[in-house]
Amino acid sequence: MGLTLNDKDLKKVTQRIIELGDKKERVTAEDLPFIISDILGNNIPNKVKINSYVLTHSKGLKPTTSISLQICDKLFEENASGDGQYDAFWNALHKVYQKQKIDLPDLVDYAVRIPPGSHSDALCETTITWSNGKRDFKTRGLDSDQTVSAIKATEKMLNIIQP
Repeated sequence: MGLTLNDKDLKKVTQRIIELGDKKERVTAEDLPFIISDILGNNIPNKVKINSYVLTHSKGLKPTTSISLQICDKLFEENASGDGQYDAFWNALHKVYQKQKIDLPDLVDYAVRIPPGSHSDALCETTITWSNGKRDFKTRGLDSDQTVSAIKATEKMLNIIQP
């Protein structure tokens, strides 16, 4: 591909490929540019980290989510339900930020797709457009699971808005 990665970046890319393999996903050569771009294209300071989450979905019950996140070295945990797994995640996240008296931007658009040129189902890309009243901006997440890719895109948004 004509790319040269330093040891640190090569380890990150290799780790992501191993994670996908552990999920029994087949990674093709066409997937590599998207994996590399996702890993190396994130120059946003990491003040907010989503440590863990539990997503539940079952017939006859509303989806629920429990989350644990770290904001500037403070740990927060919350849970909520919603109309879908991401909606439940968003509601739990909203509870954390409401308690901190921090407004989250509005979700304007949510698009999920297989990255262009990819010929496998190993990855899906979620692009979310946000509006904070002054401007619109987009974040992108990449994972084999569409809800997880949306959570990754949301984590990037949280780091953009964090003062």
